[in-house]
Amino acid sequence: MYRGREGQWSFYLHRLSGWALMLYLLIHTVSIGSVMLGEGVYNTIHHVYDFALFRLGLVGIAGAVAFHAFNGLRIIIMDFTSWGVRVQSQLFYGVLALSAAAMAVTLYYNVPRILGGY
Repeated sequence: MYRGREGQWSFYLHRLSGWALMLYLLIHTVSIGSVMLGEGVYNTIHHVYDFALFRLGLVGIAGAVAFHAFNGLRIIIMDFTSWGVRVQSQLFYGVLALSAAAMAVTLYYNVPRILGGY
């Protein structure tokens, strides 16, 4: 099932997306908590988030959230059904397709923000 195939890639991507989400939540918590240091510090930190790179990163975070959630459902299906392991490869490609669709929707709504407009 593993050995360089879909199951192993799913495992690696699930771990990677989990770490990315944890890092994002840490940064998000620190930036929101900066309001305790004053309005100037808070505004300075959040002004940095207006750069296109950070806005593009939101698309990546949306993809990581979608992949992590859908892959978690795939894992649940594999664990709790008799047919899940047999179709785990197809489920993995479905997870990739759903994650790409979520990233496309996020990109559609964020392209004006990435290019500098609202």
